Amino acid sequence: MLTVRALSVHRGGRALLDGVGFTARCGAVTGLIGPNGVGKSTLLRAVAGLPPQDATVRGGSLLFDGRPLPTMARERARLVGFLPQGHAVHWPLTVRRTVELGRLPHLGPLGRLRPEDHTAVERVMAATGIDGLSQRPVTGLSGGERARVMLARVLAGEAPLLLADEPAASLDPGHQLRLMEVLRAEAVERDRAVLVVLHDLSLAARCCDHLVLLKPGGGCAAGPTPAVLDPALLREAYGIPFAVTEAAGVPLVIPTLPPKSDRGVSRHAC
Repeated sequence: MLTVRALSVHRGGRALLDGVGFTARCGAVTGLIGPNGVGKSTLLRAVAGLPPQDATVRGGSLLFDGRPLPTMARERARLVGFLPQGHAVHWPLTVRRTVELGRLPHLGPLGRLRPEDHTAVERVMAATGIDGLSQRPVTGLSGGERARVMLARVLAGEAPLLLADEPAASLDPGHQLRLMEVLRAEAVERDRAVLVVLHDLSLAARCCDHLVLLKPGGGCAAGPTPAVLDPALLREAYGIPFAVTEAAGVPLVIPTLPPKSDRGVSRHAC
């Protein structure tokens, strides 16, 4: 499992993260939630060994199975797969060639794909439903198709720790659920630790085994999903009340607004 202990990241005189600690276990999906600006992306980038520009890790430790994460880029890439925000691509590579790039940490000096590399590429393309797009240029794909291609590229590396920063952003509900199903299958069936940033709390409630709620001002609340999705904890972090309920057997986390007299705008503004 990934163990984060008292992690602090600073930029200039400002703390981007301060004293964050939690674990993310193999075989489970751990959701990283919290309001904008609390350091969710910063945390993922620190684990990946790619802290934001001009930011430094001031304290704490990052362990995987009790050992410090390697500092060498190639070694870290074999252990940690990182899917950053957005799905921008600038070169008209084919879908298959793009996914093959995910095997780079495992290739020898000549960079030739071996049979096991082709097997890994074919598996993740089938898992993400892009095998039918194999020879199309990535630059000509829709946003949803491109998101699946970039996910497949990360999965092709077969790293035991997978980090995904808002992978469901800008996707329609169907694509969101299918993407989360792929991440869950990677966690459960291939015993990987998945740490994923989500803003949709209902999606987090439905798809995550554990949650880490980053709080403004530092620190976090971490634990099983139902325990972290406590209305009092959510209100403390986000500054607004929440209703946590269920419909048709599916958990729902609904942000609400205080009465009109408390906020000075129409109750029907949204």
